[in-house]
Amino acid sequence: MKELYILAVESSCDETSMSIIKNGCEEIATVVLSQIDIHKNYGGVVPEIASRNHIENITIVLEELLSEANMTIDEITAIAVTYGPGLIGSLLIGVQAAKTIALVTGKPLIPVHHIAGHIYANNLEERLKFPLIALVVSGGHSELIYMKEDYSFERIGGTLDDAVGECYDKVAKVLGLSYPGGPLVDKFAHEGKDTYDLPYPLDDKSYNFSFSGIKSAVINLVHNEKQRGNEINVKNLCTTFQNRVVTILTKKTMRALKEYNINNLIVAGGVSANKGLREKLTEECQKENVHLSFPRMSYCTDNAAMIGAAAYFAYQKGILADQTLTAMATDTLYKYK
Repeated sequence: MKELYILAVESSCDETSMSIIKNGCEEIATVVLSQIDIHKNYGGVVPEIASRNHIENITIVLEELLSEANMTIDEITAIAVTYGPGLIGSLLIGVQAAKTIALVTGKPLIPVHHIAGHIYANNLEERLKFPLIALVVSGGHSELIYMKEDYSFERIGGTLDDAVGECYDKVAKVLGLSYPGGPLVDKFAHEGKDTYDLPYPLDDKSYNFSFSGIKSAVINLVHNEKQRGNEINVKNLCTTFQNRVVTILTKKTMRALKEYNINNLIVAGGVSANKGLREKLTEECQKENVHLSFPRMSYCTDNAAMIGAAAYFAYQKGILADQTLTAMATDTLYKYK
């Protein structure tokens, strides 16, 4: 079988990234140009600044990628790009770049949903085993997805409001922690004690999540304690908050595995790097003899390697785009069956 080399572009938020992936499982080279240090000054991603930096960096990243891979564009089989969801301005830069490369070279163009990319980051570690449940947890998504085979996505539950990563960052902000705050909350959660009275978010029989309530509870608790002149124990509050969130994520995920009679679980998205979540899911999966897969840390956050991995299987399914492809700030993953 002919080897497939896919050049992938990812620009959905504040990372400009390109990667060359062989056969959906082998990373040839990846370049990621992060803007964290820029947006840290504003306490979060500023869309207009992110877009401007993508414009400035996109050709530099492409040149660096081809140099690092020691390949020419002629050796590439197809071009893949994240078309959504994400920041519309950032997405447009990546989509236009990918369309231009595809047009000039005459190579196929593969549209990739950002969340499909996060899921297939696990395929760069080991071949996905089906059927499986995917827990997707990031700054914009908190979802449980059933997959019976490659590129078959069935949403069985998801957040009704805030995504879990967004909630982490907002809690970090109210606690005065620097951006990005999620990793700091995770770090402090391992150094404190569970001493505060916080609710378990949407502790029901559904597969849905809701994190706005616990976020508001933390904000109100901090405000009330300051009004009383009391000092907040940041580490203890981080521990309590994380314990509540991880408990619910784990509880609903494990119930989905049991009720769907599945013993393969993958975790995807930026929050899959969370140490507390990794520890709890590993413990529970060992008890239930469930095969558990996490992406390596470099594949947890946004990167083009995951887009290239997903694109290989989209290509096998005949999912292609033409020059009318446009960026989508919001879009459903589940139309691809």
